[in-house]
Amino acid sequence: MLPRSSRNEIVGTMADGALKIKLTSAPVDNKANESLIELLSEHFQVAKNKINIVRGGTSKNKVIEIEM
Repeated sequence: MLPRSSRNEIVGTMADGALKIKLTSAPVDNKANESLIELLSEHFQVAKNKINIVRGGTSKNKVIEIEM
């Protein structure tokens, strides 16, 4: 996850299979995590409450769980 970028977007997939994501929000007051959940919700077409940050809530590298 790359906060403070010019736009919210999924850039691509890393060599290890992780998604590389850019967000406009700064990592302050949980705003970047909220933006991440909103972007993933739109991309995977699931409700925001089905997306959970399992690990890395304060890190750029996160483990996300998505209930389908």
